[in-house]
Amino acid sequence: MVTAAKEQSFQSAKERSLVLWLNEVGIDDISLVGGKNASLGEMIQQLAPRGVNVPNGFATTAYAYRYFIQAAGLEEKLRSLFSDLDIEDVNNLRQRGKQARSLLLNTPFPDELKEAIATAYDKLCETYGADTDVAVRSSATAEDLPDASFAGQQETYLNINGIEAVLAACHRCFASLFTDRAISYRQSRGFDHFSVALSVGVQKMVRSDLASSGVMFSIDTETGFKNAALVTAAYGLGENIVQGAINPDEYYVFKPTLQQGFRPILAKRLGTKEFKMIYDIGGSKFTKNVPVLPSEREKFVLQDEEILQLAHWACLIEEHYSQVRSTDTPMDIEWAKDGITGELFIVQARPETVQSQRSKNVLRSYHLQDQGEVLITGRSVGASIGQGKATVIIDVNKIDHFRDGEVLVTDKTDPDWEPILKKASAIVTNQGGRTCHAAIIAREMGIPAIVGCGNATTVLKSGQEVTISCAEGEEGRVYQGLLPFAVKEVALENLPRTRTKILMNVGNPSEAFSLAAIPNDGVGLTRLEFIIANQIQVHPLALLHYDELEDESVKAKIEELTALYEDKPRYFVEKLAQGVGTLAAAFYPNPVVVRMSDFKTNEYANLLGGKQFEPKEENPMLGWRGAARYYDRRYRSAYALECQALKQVREEMGLTNVIPMIPFCRTPEEGRRVLAEMAKHGLERGKNGLEVYVMCELPNNVIMAEEFSKVFDGFSIGSNDLTQLTLGLDRDSALVADLFDERNEGVKRMVKMAITTAKKNGRKIGICGQAPSDYPEFAQFLVELGIDSISLNPDSVLKTLLMVAEVEAKTLS
Repeated sequence: MVTAAKEQSFQSAKERSLVLWLNEVGIDDISLVGGKNASLGEMIQQLAPRGVNVPNGFATTAYAYRYFIQAAGLEEKLRSLFSDLDIEDVNNLRQRGKQARSLLLNTPFPDELKEAIATAYDKLCETYGADTDVAVRSSATAEDLPDASFAGQQETYLNINGIEAVLAACHRCFASLFTDRAISYRQSRGFDHFSVALSVGVQKMVRSDLASSGVMFSIDTETGFKNAALVTAAYGLGENIVQGAINPDEYYVFKPTLQQGFRPILAKRLGTKEFKMIYDIGGSKFTKNVPVLPSEREKFVLQDEEILQLAHWACLIEEHYSQVRSTDTPMDIEWAKDGITGELFIVQARPETVQSQRSKNVLRSYHLQDQGEVLITGRSVGASIGQGKATVIIDVNKIDHFRDGEVLVTDKTDPDWEPILKKASAIVTNQGGRTCHAAIIAREMGIPAIVGCGNATTVLKSGQEVTISCAEGEEGRVYQGLLPFAVKEVALENLPRTRTKILMNVGNPSEAFSLAAIPNDGVGLTRLEFIIANQIQVHPLALLHYDELEDESVKAKIEELTALYEDKPRYFVEKLAQGVGTLAAAFYPNPVVVRMSDFKTNEYANLLGGKQFEPKEENPMLGWRGAARYYDRRYRSAYALECQALKQVREEMGLTNVIPMIPFCRTPEEGRRVLAEMAKHGLERGKNGLEVYVMCELPNNVIMAEEFSKVFDGFSIGSNDLTQLTLGLDRDSALVADLFDERNEGVKRMVKMAITTAKKNGRKIGICGQAPSDYPEFAQFLVELGIDSISLNPDSVLKTLLMVAEVEAKTLS
């Protein structure tokens, strides 16, 4: 039994140690070995038994750093050096930083410290072999705090071999506590330079130079959506991703159903991965960058099993740190794959410091009020808008040319750029992905960034006025000129709850995570047409009959889009499943009603390859659309792909909140034929809780609602088509536009009849249309009839919620 006195004695000995092994320290030892090393030790002790692989190693202590500083009398010299420090003056900062680093590097280590490091390294070599290769990483005692990210402020050295090289790397790490960026960062955040000490972690290298590595977050970095893990991956050592030197692959995984044993990979995006960092054996440097072969660049770095394994570890790490801190703690994690053994490892983990610190009580949204010429696009970071004069800077030594409020345009950033990043209104880079340095700092500063543009530094010119928009989904756009935009803030506290469910109409998967932050009861309408037209772009029959395509130019375009898929139809299924899966995950476990494809023939013909398979109709609006296509011999093989995609979402991803809905179903018999077709492909109504809804948009849906109730589980009133067909007018014709009005008495009688019959038969019924938000009296009419749900465009949700609450208070009291 360990007594309190022995425990205290042990802790006291740790505090006086020059070196500690990682498995001797934990999260309570940040003051001894810094955030990075304390976290590694915590994972080795607590998470290795649960299957999380972490390479072993040792750390010099904060005591060792202070012993070095005090033994040589360096603190007094450094304080004198910093007496006239001005971090706003880039040249002053550079001069003081260079002098401070030189002071440390020209002061030898005490013999006791040299011996302690050498002894520990020899012991590591006993395990892994003589002159074993190690990573030497800085770990400051003030880093990796939940409210401040010191990541990248100090140096890391990879592929270090032999005791002399290890000692030299440790010495350089100590000096890196006084890099320009570290000095600036500490001073701007009120940290005293001499209250922070530096520990150095010496850890067995994972041979990711022969395989791959990356960064992952247990939270969506752009929206703060907490149920998604983002994994990035590239070939070689991980420094290129951290530095934003390359555009990595990106994968999203849904955490709740992953933990239930499903395989919910929501998205896979191929990065360009232009080059990789490998060992420089026998060279003058420890590492070097080499080009990646085109054949390697054009495929995903990770297999699905590896993506799921890493995401599972992210969940375990987040869960553990949340328990330790007694609060939700999203994590920022670095991983590496060993090319010799094939094993995956976690090499760093720290709390995420941006989204986790944002207020959840205010919803802020940015909206462009005008459109302009798009100059260049890339990956958006931060859902905001910034603008100003562009300043193109390639060389970090010229950052003193940058002025407050300008837009920084550069190839990539690293921590050396931080003295000017806080002055920027926005950042645009050629290189990098969503976890690169520029992206991390932009989020922390609360400014928009567009990364991975490719050629921003040649397209944009210094002095050019530009608007940087990251408020239009995952694609960030640089517009010519200073465009007007609006910022809306809505307090989310004390919003009323209503009996009537308030749902949203959502079509774009890239906006789903951000829209999920709006108070809602789920999604009442998702149109597959958006995903097919924007993300798939190809007619499903053109994929099924690829070898029979007559237009060679169309065939070439399809080949380019489907390059990763030998089985062309599989491209359609996976892309559709990922799009629907992302939408379903964003609003899980609330219902997400997915309307099966409802293109008209002329719209289908506009898809790649579509003209070869679509007939010409005089009036496509009333022709071969919706349910009529699904069981038709000319199209049912294509509809099978839609069914396979939804089956994948429900059964492989575990997202059973998806409810398919059949559009333009003319008769109950047609409904039964569609259900039979769905069942052939694994979507059997009633099995695994599957409900199927029908659009109520034809007069016959209303007249025969009793019969339709025996076929389907619910109705959604499509007020546009129902008004059009009740009044016998073309809603797109300006000649009769003044007659189109959902409040027409005939339309209201149809709506009333549909709601009454559905409720009498125990079927759910809602409406997906703009009328309730446009016309308060129409919303009141629906609420009085007892409609179950109202589905709205996102920008109308809060306004209509308050209106419905008011109506319910009057009508239900």
